[in-house]
Amino acid sequence: MKKNLSEGEKSEIIEMALSDHASFESIKRLYGLSEPEVKTLMRTNLKSGSYKAWRKRVRTFSDRRAYYK
Repeated sequence: MKKNLSEGEKSEIIEMALSDHASFESIKRLYGLSEPEVKTLMRTNLKSGSYKAWRKRVRTFSDRRAYYK
C-alpha cells in the first residue's frame, strides 16, 4: 500500500469506500490502491464493529448486483 497518503487522502478514500456509489475500481484509478489495500486501510482506520458492518454491507450488495464495488 502507498505509505505516503496524507490524512486528507485517507479520509477521502474511506468516504469513497463507505459510499455505495464509488467502486473499488474508481478508488484504484484515483489513488492507486487495490481492493485488498482499501480493505486494509479501512480495517486500520475504522472501529472493529464499523469495519465488520461495512464488509457485510459490501458482501451483501455484491451478491445482489453483478457490478457493485
